[in-house]
Amino acid sequence: MSTLTKHDLLAKRGHDLYDSSGQKIGTIGEIYVDSDTNAPEWALVNTGMFGTKSTFVPLRDAIDDGGTLQVPYGKDQVKDAPRMDTDGQLSQREESELYRHYGLEYSESRSDSGLPEGEADTIGRDVSGPTTDDAMTRSEEEVKVGTTDREAGRARLRKYVVEEEVTKTVPVRREEVRVEREPITEANADAALDGPTISEEEHEVVLHEEEPVVEKQAVPKERIRMDKDTVMDEEQVSETARKERVDIDEGPGRL
Repeated sequence: MSTLTKHDLLAKRGHDLYDSSGQKIGTIGEIYVDSDTNAPEWALVNTGMFGTKSTFVPLRDAIDDGGTLQVPYGKDQVKDAPRMDTDGQLSQREESELYRHYGLEYSESRSDSGLPEGEADTIGRDVSGPTTDDAMTRSEEEVKVGTTDREAGRARLRKYVVEEEVTKTVPVRREEVRVEREPITEANADAALDGPTISEEEHEVVLHEEEPVVEKQAVPKERIRMDKDTVMDEEQVSETARKERVDIDEGPGRL
């Protein structure tokens, strides 16, 4: 681990910033310096999936750990830091609020912070470095789209009982009385004339019939289970991507 100078910190623009546990926080977009001392005070870090969020992180206790810039704060703490306008200047009120969030003492006598003076005219004040050559690097944002799993819903099997009327036709038998008459013959004369000549008499015949009998029993019919199928679909996502353009400003005196 080594001590960082102003030149070292300014050169970290465009590099990644790491938290106290070594996790990447984001990419350093700008370095804000103290208006009085001109010392680097804040790193403006681009975070989020596409680097669209900007968060200020104090550089007071930043260290160089093997070529990577590391600060003594957790990634979640940086993520929850108050959002400030990235207009090139931090007021004392904004700095005071940020200092409270990071648990640092803040003196009202402190001056504002902002971008280093003359940054607009500095050669190579981008990913090329603070002072490299007479060329500039043109960059543009590339939209990278990925997927993440989330719970979309749940399905469950539930069994319940319903009642319905079932009608079936059942054949049933019954006995009916049929009267048969036969004449007196020599063959049946003895049986027919065995008794008084004139008398009163009753004969009884028992009749039977079938009636429907209903019986119910539970019968297994089928087994039901749930399974999952993966289907592919397509969705369109839109995101605004920035790109740098380079114009040539030709001054007077051009031949």
